[in-house]
Amino acid sequence: MPVHELIPLRDLQSCCAPLTREPLTVENAASLASSLKALADPARLRILSMITAHADGEACVCDLTEPLGLSQPTVSHHLRVLTEAGFLEREKRGTWAFFRVADGALESLTTLLGR
Repeated sequence: MPVHELIPLRDLQSCCAPLTREPLTVENAASLASSLKALADPARLRILSMITAHADGEACVCDLTEPLGLSQPTVSHHLRVLTEAGFLEREKRGTWAFFRVADGALESLTTLLGR
């Protein structure tokens, strides 16, 4: 599914009731499944956790490559996937890009799943 068809995670509350209350539409289920695929990778889950736990709540590729044991291009790929899925926000500063967890992304996901 192309990225432009994904439901931004921060918009899940406005479009979708918790899964425990009413069924998702076919379209919303397909979009949500595509977004959740971004989390279905151990490296991406670790990246999300590392960024959340980082001192400033943000990190650049240079902060993640060594702890993950992955090359810079691989980490950049994972960051791009998480950003396109709506889990991360990217801010360019000089030659570096810094990533932080998107406002409300994790909360919207837990609400949708029916805590």
